[in-house]
Amino acid sequence: MRLVVDLNRCQGYAQCAFLAPDVFALHGHEALRYTPYADDSRREQVARAVAACPVGAILLDDLAGDGAGDPADGLPAAGPGVG
Repeated sequence: MRLVVDLNRCQGYAQCAFLAPDVFALHGHEALRYTPYADDSRREQVARAVAACPVGAILLDDLAGDGAGDPADGLPAAGPGVG
């Protein structure tokens, strides 16, 4: 799965880093670092992190190519033009 973070929208609340620390981390006080391609084994953690972002700065793109998000996480996949 691919992650896209709008770093202009991100406010550094760090909910994503708390919920998926292997994928997201704060560098300094507000600069976010993240892994753009997360392993599928982290899908649940990442889905929770995406849902917890108070400003909606994180998009999850399903690389399976079926155009649908994971029904279990209740999140739509980002469109093909994202990123």
